[in-house]
Amino acid sequence: MSTLPPGQSAEPAGLIATIVPYDFALDREMWRWAPTEVSLLVTRTGRLPVLETLEMAEQISTEEVLRSRTLDLLDVEPDVVLYLCTSGSFVRGVAGERRMREVMRETGAPRAVTTSGALLTALDHLGVRSVSLATPYLPIMNTRLESYLAEAGIRVVASGGLGLVQHIWRVPPASVYDLVLTIDHPDAEAVFISCTNLQTYDLIAPLEKELGKPVLTANQVSIWAALRMGGLPMPDIDQRLFRGN
Repeated sequence: MSTLPPGQSAEPAGLIATIVPYDFALDREMWRWAPTEVSLLVTRTGRLPVLETLEMAEQISTEEVLRSRTLDLLDVEPDVVLYLCTSGSFVRGVAGERRMREVMRETGAPRAVTTSGALLTALDHLGVRSVSLATPYLPIMNTRLESYLAEAGIRVVASGGLGLVQHIWRVPPASVYDLVLTIDHPDAEAVFISCTNLQTYDLIAPLEKELGKPVLTANQVSIWAALRMGGLPMPDIDQRLFRGN
C-alpha cells in the first residue's frame, strides 16, 4: 500500500539538471521558482583561484567544463540541462552563448538552456526591446553584458553596478532594491537584475508594482525558460514573466 499523500506521485513530473558556478550560494532561493512537481538537480563547476571577473566568467564556461558537468548530470535522465550563470553565458557574445547550448546537446542533454539565452527568450516573450540593467559587477562586466544585448537587438538605456568581485550572495536584498530604483529609466520597457548569486525572488513583485514594468532576474528567467523548453508545469507566481504580461 502506498504511503504517499493523496495526489503526490513517487517521481517528480520533471527534472532540470543545473550547472552552477563553484561559489553559487542560492540553491534554496532557486527552488522557489520551481513548482512542486519539478526537481532541480545541481552540480558545481570546479573551484578557481580567481575573483569574479571576466577571467572567471571565461574559465567556468569553457567547452571542457560544459562537457564534463553535463555528463555528470545525464544519468538521472533530465528533461533539460540548465547552465545557471549570467556572466559565464554572455562573456563570449551571442555566438558564444549559442555554442554553449550546442556543446551541452552534443554531450547528451535532451534540451539546453543558459541564463543569458533565457534572458533573450524572456524579453522576446514580453515584447521588450529596451532595458535598464542592475548588476553586482565591475564596469567592464557591465559593458560586456551591454554588448551581448546589443548584438541581440536589445537597447540598454541605463545601467549600474555594485563593483563587486566576491561574496555577491551576501548583498542585502534592500541594496538590490535601491540599485534598481536608481538605474530605472523612463525609456526602459523592463529592468533586468543580473547575476544568479543575487537574492531577488522577494523583490520582483514589489518592484514591478512600484515601477509599472516587468522586472526580470537571472534565476527567474533561467528557471522559467527551462520549464518552458521542457514542457513542464509552471508555478503560480505573481511576477509578470510568469503571468505573461
